[in-house]
Amino acid sequence: MDDQACPRCKTTKYRNPSLKLMVNVCGHALCESCVDLLFLKGSGSCPDCNVPLRRSNFRVQLFEDPMVEKEIDIRKRVLKDYNKKEEDFASLREYNDYLEEIETIVYNLTNNIDIVGTNKRIEQYKKDNKEIIMKNKAKIGREEVELEEILEIEKQMEELRRAEINRLEQEAKKQKIREKEALIDELMFAEGDAKDILNTFAQNKASKQEDVLPALPKVTQFSTGVKFTRVSAQQALPLIEEGPLYKYEPPAVYDRCGPEPPSIEDIVGCGYLKHVRAENETEKAGGYNSTLPCLRALQDALAGLYHAS
Repeated sequence: MDDQACPRCKTTKYRNPSLKLMVNVCGHALCESCVDLLFLKGSGSCPDCNVPLRRSNFRVQLFEDPMVEKEIDIRKRVLKDYNKKEEDFASLREYNDYLEEIETIVYNLTNNIDIVGTNKRIEQYKKDNKEIIMKNKAKIGREEVELEEILEIEKQMEELRRAEINRLEQEAKKQKIREKEALIDELMFAEGDAKDILNTFAQNKASKQEDVLPALPKVTQFSTGVKFTRVSAQQALPLIEEGPLYKYEPPAVYDRCGPEPPSIEDIVGCGYLKHVRAENETEKAGGYNSTLPCLRALQDALAGLYHAS
């Protein structure tokens, strides 16, 4: 609770549960009241680093660490221009270098390293790749529109499903009330035994229970149109009966070019485990045993000692 505090007025979340912290472009946070006081004269600077600020640059802090907010904001601004895809490069190596360049720029801007040089680097990139940047922005815009349309269609389908479920539930409630009234009338005016009437009613209700709420058609695909599976649940998978499914083959023995390592019995009895950390209860429950790592280390240490090129 004490971490969520305004650095200027020292108000904390504990004292004021409705405290709303605002973070700016330099990564320092202020509460909403201090932001309003800071811009009473129309302009202001950050109390921590004296960077000139604008009222529009402040936004609600979502993460506890304001540096995370700063990095997210910088990354969004950088990726608006560095929007190339893997298909825009001739090789995977060039694409990886491009991603590494983006991370370097974000790191420099986040940690205030060579701000002027980094901004010049961004401006030079924007001049050299102006056409590709505009093309990818238009492509991303079309993809966002298509995604919004798909989400809207999915939302409408979900609303229709909910309305149908509500309608069926209302019909089931009305049917239950009608059956209850019919049972009461039959118990009041029928001449038969009440126990037999109740048994008959229970049997009829059990036989009709499956038809009260008919199953709605299940969703068989994602919002993007990709189906969950191509095999129907009613279709049995074909059985393959061509020989055994698995045939065990012992591992091939290779020449270690060195002395034979000690056996597991020797490791346990000759004190090899004195310098190895013993497993705890959690590791033992997961199947870990300190004997096998010790044996593996000895095998690696003794392998290749007799090898001559």
